[in-house]
Amino acid sequence: MPAAKKPASFEAALQELEHIVQAMESGEAPLEESLASYERGMALLQQCQEALGSAEQKIRMLENGSLRSFEGASEGAES
Repeated sequence: MPAAKKPASFEAALQELEHIVQAMESGEAPLEESLASYERGMALLQQCQEALGSAEQKIRMLENGSLRSFEGASEGAES
């Protein structure tokens, strides 16, 4: 089976991963298809983790090497 195309963006990879999870949770796919989907899902997961790691590194550089909590995150939860 040829290697699957790498999604162009984090969002596209995440959307494809979510679709795979939904399809696998349904339990309707044959075993071989489920194994191929699992393998594809693991590749997408790795791609997403790498993209998030890269984004975190860029944020650290912008914040002079320290990663700070987003102060607005808790404000929205209190409303």
